Amino acid sequence: QVQLVESGGGLVQAGGSLRLSCAASGRTFSSYSMGWFRQAPGKEREFVAAISWSDGNTYYVASVKGRFTISRDNAKNTVYLQMNSLKPEDTAVYYCAGVRSTIVVVASGVADYWGQGTQVTVSS
Repeated sequence: QVQLVESGGGLVQAGGSLRLSCAASGRTFSSYSMGWFRQAPGKEREFVAAISWSDGNTYYVASVKGRFTISRDNAKNTVYLQMNSLKPEDTAVYYCAGVRSTIVVVASGVADYWGQGTQVTVSS
């Protein structure tokens, strides 16, 4: 069993930065591809970024490419999402997810585990 706990959300002005963290319990974190998703009020959950368990490859949705960076520290069982140049349209609850499979699988929204989410609000 793996538990995922997100932190780092908050209120920030447009153009600002936040770093989200997702801490995972369990010994097999390094075997999981990890992803970040977000859901704004009244909208469907949206894929944001993913990182492979095997080679560290990353993948981003076009709207955040160049502004967001996903990374992981297997020694700390933690995955991060550095968010720069934030825009009001980035406002959402952000969730991390993990799957014991490839980056393609987690990017599709299929996950073995989900966190509880952390709120990110970007004011204009």
